Amino acid sequence: MLDAPLVLKSIDNQQSLIKIGENCVIGGKEIVMIAGPCAVESAAQMHTVTERLSVCGVQAIRGGVFKPRTSPYAFQGMAEEGIEILRSIERQFRLPTVTEVMSAEQLALLSPHVSMLQVGSRNMQNFELLKLLGKTDKPILLKRGLAATIEELIMAAEYICAHGNNQVVLCERGIRSFDTYTRNVLDLGAVVALKQMTHLPVIVDPSHAAGKRELVADLARGAIACGADGLIIECHPEPEKSVSDARQALSLNDMEKLMVSLGPIARAVGRTMPQAVQAPQLSIVPIRPLVTSK
Repeated sequence: MLDAPLVLKSIDNQQSLIKIGENCVIGGKEIVMIAGPCAVESAAQMHTVTERLSVCGVQAIRGGVFKPRTSPYAFQGMAEEGIEILRSIERQFRLPTVTEVMSAEQLALLSPHVSMLQVGSRNMQNFELLKLLGKTDKPILLKRGLAATIEELIMAAEYICAHGNNQVVLCERGIRSFDTYTRNVLDLGAVVALKQMTHLPVIVDPSHAAGKRELVADLARGAIACGADGLIIECHPEPEKSVSDARQALSLNDMEKLMVSLGPIARAVGRTMPQAVQAPQLSIVPIRPLVTSK
């Protein structure tokens, strides 16, 4: 029996609702869609992405400003300039932002300015980071490690909850296998198991699981069919020009088509999809330099 009293269900129908931003709630009847580019590249890029996604029903915007890359020579993110872009996006569009954190220093920079902090697969068992996140008041998106068991993911969530923060959302993003055709193997069985075992919301990242954009939509539909509370998907105005993970990014047109196609599946499993809205009248807020303490 797992020693995870804060994460495991104590009653059969127990379900936590995790709020990010003003109006987005993960774990309820409505499927939550988080989408955006792998990396923040410019203010213009993020404005284009958010303007399109905000009217098709996406409730939160993703974008990395600190990027863990396999090669030390690959693009590492825009850092503080990227944080200011995310902060500007939140003000203009009133949508919460989600971005990855990898260290105590980054946590201090990010926490005042973004709505949700993501723990990437490489840091799922970075226990000192998990302890620090347990002391914040920010919702945490905890991604499964690329070779982590279901029990290890649950215990990583328990670390965060045990240190005071019960706002945790679990994310299945594929596990490493012998087969190299896909980037990872999306474990939808884990989604079903986690929904049965824990009261935490569970979302799926089909982009990192597939590694190929032509596989993403079908995996996304499968995730909703098996009970996921939401999806986090990479999309880009010009996917081929993305500075990070270009091969798996959807175009904005394909993202809009995916949103429409998910509706019947959500209804079939007793869920709802967010409604598309009319484009808001936006006032452009000038980007000011981010003030940080030395």
